[in-house]
Amino acid sequence: MTEEWFEVTGDPAHVAKEREKARALRKTAWWQRRVQQGVCAYCGRKVPPRELSMDHVVPVARGGRSARGNVVAACKECNNRKKLMTPAEQLMMKPVHPPSED
Repeated sequence: MTEEWFEVTGDPAHVAKEREKARALRKTAWWQRRVQQGVCAYCGRKVPPRELSMDHVVPVARGGRSARGNVVAACKECNNRKKLMTPAEQLMMKPVHPPSED
């Protein structure tokens, strides 16, 4: 649908290390409390906890880390839509609609 306008040249060793850290972070009480709230960090919808996934705000493939300050609980729809973008890039991708002439 849309062409990606950023380049991803992630270091495979960094990605593997951070994904391992993410697996460990999912087991922590901190993460379990986040998921139990059942709220998507991006759209704010209330969803069943099992439908939330861990999303890296700055994607691991783009140098992000698996740390509390960089992961949020997101519904699968928002996580899939975000792909490898940062939230700022995601906002820039939203279509701009000119004001209507009523």
